[in-house]
Amino acid sequence: MSDEPVEAKEEVKEGAPAWVVTFGDLMSLLLCFFVLLLSFSETDRAMYRQVAGSMEKAFGVQRKERVMDSPMGIKMIAKDFDQVVLPTLPRQEIIATQDMDTIKDELKEEVDAYFKEEKDLISIKIEGDTIKISLMGETAFDSGKAKIRKKMIPLLKKIASVINKIKGDITIAGHTDNVSIRTRKFKSNLELSLARALSVSNFLIYKGSVKPERISTMGFGEYRPVATNDGFKGRRRNRRVEIILGSFPAFEHNNKEPLN
Repeated sequence: MSDEPVEAKEEVKEGAPAWVVTFGDLMSLLLCFFVLLLSFSETDRAMYRQVAGSMEKAFGVQRKERVMDSPMGIKMIAKDFDQVVLPTLPRQEIIATQDMDTIKDELKEEVDAYFKEEKDLISIKIEGDTIKISLMGETAFDSGKAKIRKKMIPLLKKIASVINKIKGDITIAGHTDNVSIRTRKFKSNLELSLARALSVSNFLIYKGSVKPERISTMGFGEYRPVATNDGFKGRRRNRRVEIILGSFPAFEHNNKEPLN
């Protein structure tokens, strides 16, 4: 029998530590507290619908058209928070009504002086709060080219002087007929129409001293005709560059004039 002393085993108490009981009581009290808060709360349906509507608009949710792409919202700010950040600006009056007739008369005098034989192909119209100048056929450009004809320069200078007297944006829109074009320089009518509009824009900026931030340049190719493309006269009218003084108007494309 060994004489070595036997070590006394440490007595282990049964059950969980004492702090667990306190922790459990605390969790139970917190649970009861939040349950009571939930039971006291009441959902305001009208407010919920307003918030849901604001989120729907902010994130670009729409149900009118079926699309495959991801929706794109205009702004990521709900209705209640965007009134200061994104204010709605009032529409600025571009050209005073009494000035429109004066501008039209000035331009018509220029047309009568330099384009007696082709004045039927130069249209100057007042449409709402805009003045639209249409240079049709080969008045401004030779067929298939985007270089401005020398004969057009006096009229463009007059247009530039008028633009510098008024406020507002200027839109230059190029159009063609439906006869296909494919050259080394222009692969399609769309490219040709844009190149012609760009030539006019550059002339107004660099030769007419029009501020470039006022000018928008667009090319529509054959897709916005003003007459039928079945005959020579109609195609001639569809080949045009439009200089629009004022806001860009909405176009109707269904009512084309039956020109032969």
